[in-house]
Amino acid sequence: MSDKDLESNNTENNEELKNNIEETNSSNSGSTENKNNNEDEYEKICYVCRRPESKAGKMIDMPGGICVCADCLQKSFNSFQNMGMNINISEDELKELLNMPGIHMMTPEDFRRDIPNKQKLKKKKAKEKEAAPVIDLKKIPAPHIIKEKLDEYVIGQDYAKKVMSVAVYNHYKRVATNTMDDIEIEKSNMLMIGPTGCGKTYLVKTMAKILDVPLAITDATSLTEAGYIGDDIESVISKLLAAADNDVERAETGIVFIDEIDKIAKKDTTRSRDVSGESVQQGMLKLLEGSEVEVPVGATSKNAMVPLATVNTKNILFICGGAFPDLEDIVKERLNKQASIGFLGDLTDKYDNDKNVISKVTGDDLRKFGMIPEFLGRLPIVFTLDGLTEEMMVKILTDPKNAIIKQYQKLLELDEVKLEFTEGALKTIAKKAMEKKTGARALRSIIEEFMLDIMYEIPKDDHIGTVKITEEYINGTGGPVIGMRGRNLIEE
Repeated sequence: MSDKDLESNNTENNEELKNNIEETNSSNSGSTENKNNNEDEYEKICYVCRRPESKAGKMIDMPGGICVCADCLQKSFNSFQNMGMNINISEDELKELLNMPGIHMMTPEDFRRDIPNKQKLKKKKAKEKEAAPVIDLKKIPAPHIIKEKLDEYVIGQDYAKKVMSVAVYNHYKRVATNTMDDIEIEKSNMLMIGPTGCGKTYLVKTMAKILDVPLAITDATSLTEAGYIGDDIESVISKLLAAADNDVERAETGIVFIDEIDKIAKKDTTRSRDVSGESVQQGMLKLLEGSEVEVPVGATSKNAMVPLATVNTKNILFICGGAFPDLEDIVKERLNKQASIGFLGDLTDKYDNDKNVISKVTGDDLRKFGMIPEFLGRLPIVFTLDGLTEEMMVKILTDPKNAIIKQYQKLLELDEVKLEFTEGALKTIAKKAMEKKTGARALRSIIEEFMLDIMYEIPKDDHIGTVKITEEYINGTGGPVIGMRGRNLIEE
């Protein structure tokens, strides 16, 4: 073989080798790009002080996947210098020491700790010259549209739905425009008062679904003063941050619903320190008004191993709700004092049978209940929900999109069985629910009780085509009417 042939073979082999190397590099770079894209979505967090990159500055990558901020690295260097200890160990002595049982040489892998995504913060988007608003004003539905959608799911409570629709619409107009001719619009936080089971939580859930914004629902009963066992006040915002997938910008335009707000009322009878009463109201003042709060990410309390995020509560809408038991007695007492003075005084029992006496509540009544004036001042919109009547109970059973009866009809449709309720049966169920005095929640428990045997027996027989629930069956004096497929109805 000539020298020219050898040279040509070598060049061909070299070209093939180069191509193979380029292909492997491109595939490796593609996989690393995907990995980097996933990692770039979240901020790096310092392994020592747990601060995110947006607060601590640029991170220094260490072996083993550890990130350390410049401050912590400088502190560690300073501590080594301050120690001033020179330790001289020979190689033989070091080998002998490492080979001793129970001695382990630490490597960077020993310090590695994978942080779950729920404790990582999403990076903020780079600000452009004309940054797009977080919420588009054109996409915010008008108050009448919000109310129409609420009507599909919630029966009655027209006044409450109207108040909420206008307040939410004005709030998100304020968020979208920020200012209006240099006039700063105040927040429209709400306080909703109503008996148990009247639809307070359900209204807020439906509202958040319509607006497609992050929603955090929390109980005030678990909140305690800082330093005591229980959830810190900042945990309310921490739950909202989790609902927004740790996106701070999105969380800053969300809704927080604090249920059972009446449970943090000031208690005059107790002599011991009340760590879940007036002190919690005082701690929530700046939160409701609007301030920058440091909240733990992926946890309910601050500690050394949890990263912190700074959230501005200026544009977060707070809705507080509670049943406020015994508030009716305070309202009646005030009204009776006014009515019993003078020659034209009314009877003192005039308001005893008034079911909607709670609608006459004032700020003085709430202060007497135990809510501090500063707290009430940050909830400018106060409205009440009506107690449910028997007619409303019947409508709740059948009218909403996800009514209880529609749910059972859907379940039996899967077994090819048609379920019907007579009008008398519906009224009897509503009457029994009214006696329990637990609101709409009682409907579910009553229907579960009467549908148990039917749901158990029907899958046994493939010939059953229809089931009709009668008033007699609900009262316990008869049974349901069963219809076989292709035959007339026969009574069980």
